[in-house]
Amino acid sequence: MLVCQCNLITTKDIEDIVVGILDEDPWQLVVPARVYKEAGKRGQCCGCVPNIVDIIQKVTENYHLMLEGNAANLVDVRTRLKGLPKSTSRMRNGGDHERQRKSHRAA
Repeated sequence: MLVCQCNLITTKDIEDIVVGILDEDPWQLVVPARVYKEAGKRGQCCGCVPNIVDIIQKVTENYHLMLEGNAANLVDVRTRLKGLPKSTSRMRNGGDHERQRKSHRAA
């Protein structure tokens, strides 16, 4: 399936790149920028980044399941991510921005 229309990157391309990165070091953090670098491409519109992150998570989990062979010892990444607090939610909901109050705006 085509994931990035700007660079013509498929799901299979991303999976192969992630497995190659994990073969070098199984515990390193794989990020979309590294995937683009390994593919020899650059992010253009970056609309595909959420899909790339999902593919990275899925491939990394499957890689570690095959590596260890024991699913009981592994932590589900998606469950842990959902439990983390959203640190940027204050900014989106009208919170403080660079310690400036709304009542002290110029003009």
